[in-house]
Amino acid sequence: MSTTAPRRGRRPGSPDTRAAILAVARQRFAQQGYAATSVRGIATAAGVDSALVHHYFGTKEDLFVASLELRVDPRDVVPVIAAGGRDEVGERLIRMLLSIWDDEESRLPLMALMRSAFEPEGKALVPDAFGRLILAPVGEALELDEPERRITLVASQLVGLVALRYVARIEPLASAPVDTLVATYAPVVQGYLTGPLP
Repeated sequence: MSTTAPRRGRRPGSPDTRAAILAVARQRFAQQGYAATSVRGIATAAGVDSALVHHYFGTKEDLFVASLELRVDPRDVVPVIAAGGRDEVGERLIRMLLSIWDDEESRLPLMALMRSAFEPEGKALVPDAFGRLILAPVGEALELDEPERRITLVASQLVGLVALRYVARIEPLASAPVDTLVATYAPVVQGYLTGPLP
């Protein structure tokens, strides 16, 4: 009678393995932020090899996007926002932001993301999600001077708008028509992106 020794080593791939990797990735990105999180660290914590993480998710950025569980890949909106160059980019950015947040299916995971920004273990997610995946590439596409400063100013407006309109539901922002919000916010965002800075 032969006995089979228990298998050693890393867990093979399966849907449960993919889910475990994703759970670890969410936790790591929320606690440590994008820059401080490594694919190797996620793989080790999930009990798999780094190659399996890459097999399921591709790059670290792909894994980050998957961990956010967003209905819209933020990287897909960058070409739309940047199209047409600098003129009216503020309006395109605000309209895109509001169209995504006004879609109920898109809003649910975004709400979780925004709420996590106010918790110590998740505070790195919003800057990484908005800054790294959307705003920084827009700044790069538009070849902005002082991109980090400009993007931070834009983010302050966008996060504030989203927090008050969708999370806290403060009036009159919560029920304001989209065109009113665009007319109010777009010139400010446009100024931050392309106008002179003090």
